[in-house]
Amino acid sequence: MKTILHIEGMTCTHCVKHIKEALESEPGVKSAEVSLDKKSATVEHEDKVHLDSLKAAVMEAGYQVN
Repeated sequence: MKTILHIEGMTCTHCVKHIKEALESEPGVKSAEVSLDKKSATVEHEDKVHLDSLKAAVMEAGYQVN
């Protein structure tokens, strides 16, 4: 399954790395591709992963999810 998150607050490549690591540490997440230009993350994950847990991972990393 693939989910796209729209993320606010990223300003640099360090932000991208931080969000990628936060998302990929969530159980059931296979991979995360984060784009600074698009202000988004595309997350490949198992069906059992809930949107709320993905959003929480990003928010705990210090960024906003729209």
